[in-house]
Amino acid sequence: MDVKVSNIRLRLDEPEEELPRKIAERLGIPAESIERLRILRKSLDARKRERIRFVYSAEASAPELDRRDAASLTAVEGVSIASEPNFEWPDPGPTPLDRPPIVVGAGPAGLFAAYFLCQSGFRPIILERGKDVKDRVADVRKFDSGGALDPESNYLFGEGGAGTFSDGKLTYRGGGPDVKRILEILAECHAKPSIVYEHRPHVGSNRLPLVVKTLRKKIEQMGGEIHFSCRVEDLNINEGTLKGVSTSSGTFESEVFVFAIGHSARDTYETLHRLGVPLEFKPFQFGARIEQPQEQIDRARYGFEAGNPILGAADYELVAHVGERDLFTFCMCAGGYVMASVSEPGFYCTNGQSESRHDSGLANSGVVVTIDRRDVKSGHPLAGVWFQRAAERKAYEIAGRSYKAPIQRVDDFMRGKASVGKIASTHARGVFPTDLASILPETVLRSLARGLPILDGQIRGRLLPHATLTGPESRGSSPVRIVRDEFYESVGVKGLFPCGEGAGYAGGIVSAAVDGLRTARAIAARYRSRVGSR
Repeated sequence: MDVKVSNIRLRLDEPEEELPRKIAERLGIPAESIERLRILRKSLDARKRERIRFVYSAEASAPELDRRDAASLTAVEGVSIASEPNFEWPDPGPTPLDRPPIVVGAGPAGLFAAYFLCQSGFRPIILERGKDVKDRVADVRKFDSGGALDPESNYLFGEGGAGTFSDGKLTYRGGGPDVKRILEILAECHAKPSIVYEHRPHVGSNRLPLVVKTLRKKIEQMGGEIHFSCRVEDLNINEGTLKGVSTSSGTFESEVFVFAIGHSARDTYETLHRLGVPLEFKPFQFGARIEQPQEQIDRARYGFEAGNPILGAADYELVAHVGERDLFTFCMCAGGYVMASVSEPGFYCTNGQSESRHDSGLANSGVVVTIDRRDVKSGHPLAGVWFQRAAERKAYEIAGRSYKAPIQRVDDFMRGKASVGKIASTHARGVFPTDLASILPETVLRSLARGLPILDGQIRGRLLPHATLTGPESRGSSPVRIVRDEFYESVGVKGLFPCGEGAGYAGGIVSAAVDGLRTARAIAARYRSRVGSR
């Protein structure tokens, strides 16, 4: 009998090898009798800084447990019968599919949609507007060193999507077999094995390129193929059905098209709207990025244990209720870097990333509010894109059209005073001291002014000292939703399956990957492949 044992606590000086002993004590059996032990969850309880503990849940089996009745086992505190649901996949659908499905976009949603389509016997073709991850890394480094922006190969476009250079957080609000399967595949692709059970799993921007490349190789080994530098430019929609796509590399036809375009494919949104594909405005996150010494956060979270290598760099997740909306932190990068999250010439916006070592010495996080229809003052599906662009254009112009980050000391911001002089930042292309009031919308400015002191109080006054703000932070989520039905198909165009963050149904690496998985599942339940070898 397999049992789940929860709330097993280890001190910082206790090695993980102590888990079998502690679990055996809880179950009343000898530690050596445990035949199998699998960690299900690992988190950190730092609520009492003087008693920081790692907290585990694990699944265990032993012959002694088979001789115990379930009632006696579950009477023990924190013990239950293991009953994790299995990962399920449908039998092949009834409709034959003669041509390979087309997957537009090689971000998390597109790659995982293609992966599971391959496992269902399909041979999908991925069309990616950017370059492969190796060349993309080289282009990003050139840009960070002061080079020109490549609008097709940058922090947002290219193999792996925006997630490749956005820290590698694998958090997801929820769980279940679909999430577990995504994490298992990522672990198989050279991410850390512990991501499967960590409470806040993280890969790091330095390791993600290898993970992405390995996943693509798996897809190719299963019969899929990928075309890089292949931008979708038009759609052939005939009598409400998508028949093919015209790209910068030619035309591709099929009966099934998975659109996993990412949240910054603004030209594709415009094409879809022009052709009458149903779109709608979606509320999105908008604000600035705050940066402060990592040591401040470590001391606030860990007290005298700050700097303990087993704990690493501390993070935070904060919310302030300010009037009708909340100001909250987003994509916190412990020991990370602020970067220019840019895909269009003539615009500027920011984001954050961190490497697996979390060792930059500075912490950063988005501090954002949710922008809704009240703010964009338009019912147009692309009103959110226009809202983003307006601030991004101002930021680019104010910083001298240089892709430097408009920056302001937090104490100057709170006094309504422009910053001047030299300001430290991890932003690779440098910074431009200014007054963010000339860039950010009034709604955001008010929320920051009211909410930042509240957030500061939540971590013992260590968020704001020595802190700076850069902005705008405008690409946290998609401002557009490509409307689909319960079968993951567009409500207005047959054969079009929008998925992932760019379609407005996800927000982050794992949620986008899960949406790609579920889109592939919906397709596999409807179709069966008759595609021969190519």
